[in-house]
Amino acid sequence: MREELLEKLRAITPEEEKILAGEEGVDRTLYTSGKDFTVDSRKMLERGELINVRTHTRFVHFPEHRHNYVEVLYTCEGTITNIIGGKEVAVKKGELLFLNQFTRHEILPAGRDDIAINFIILPEFFDVAYEMIGNNSVLTDFLVNLLRKDEEKGEFLHFRVSEVLQIQNLLENMIDSVVSGKKDQNRINQITMGLLFLYLSESVQLAKMRRQDRYEDVLVMTVLEYIEQNYRTASLSELCDRLRLPIHTLSRMIKRGTGANFTELLQRKRLSKAVQLLCDTSLSVNDIIAAVGYENNSYFHRVFRERYQLTPKEFRKKNSAGGQVRL
Repeated sequence: MREELLEKLRAITPEEEKILAGEEGVDRTLYTSGKDFTVDSRKMLERGELINVRTHTRFVHFPEHRHNYVEVLYTCEGTITNIIGGKEVAVKKGELLFLNQFTRHEILPAGRDDIAINFIILPEFFDVAYEMIGNNSVLTDFLVNLLRKDEEKGEFLHFRVSEVLQIQNLLENMIDSVVSGKKDQNRINQITMGLLFLYLSESVQLAKMRRQDRYEDVLVMTVLEYIEQNYRTASLSELCDRLRLPIHTLSRMIKRGTGANFTELLQRKRLSKAVQLLCDTSLSVNDIIAAVGYENNSYFHRVFRERYQLTPKEFRKKNSAGGQVRL
């Protein structure tokens, strides 16, 4: 990593100044408003943001906690030691630790020379990565789990990839763009994350994971892959016929596995595709509505505005001008 960027990351933060001045423990009000120590994305991200980075807070023990977002820890210098499921996971220089939503962990105190970055990422940010990596078994399974909200299914992936130059370069570029406040690079960062996963898929032999192979996991993955491939015409009844399962049984599994129902997952995919077409093509809005599988134009306009707080035409004008794409 460039020394110039490292110097920025080494700087003592206001939070660390208080800790060094003798303030005991983690100030939970910086991370959560609830009694349970669940780090809240609303504290970590500005409205509308899908990703942000912050330096890992040193000199203090982080008690067991979880997140309502995806956390990626990257160690720039030194070592950051996590306790996950009672076991130590030491993330050394150049290594990555992916924690899906609500994975419980604690972190031992880091020293002055233990420099790490926390990526705070909402699951929607990974849409581009999902499309790019296709059906790679380990990473596709993990991306499915990114959507989960059941703490009993907390997972992690620990990649020991310090010697993989391409991965180090991609991470440095992402850190630099977000630390430098280049808010117009959301689309670039999404594609960079997709490239990162492609390289990680080639380094899967360097990964350590906690994984739960269950029948329901396979079904949830099948549902998401079905939606990815058939979003224009997908229906829950057709999928149930394919899988030979009653609708109420599959619906319950989908909700338990992803935290959303089939209709919500399908709508998310269709809107994601609509955004891509709005920003990357000159198709009319009506043509895009038909292309992503909606038959009722009024309904599409309503759900689009609910999600993005803009009409499709306003969204196209804003993002085409700024070069931004929010999926």
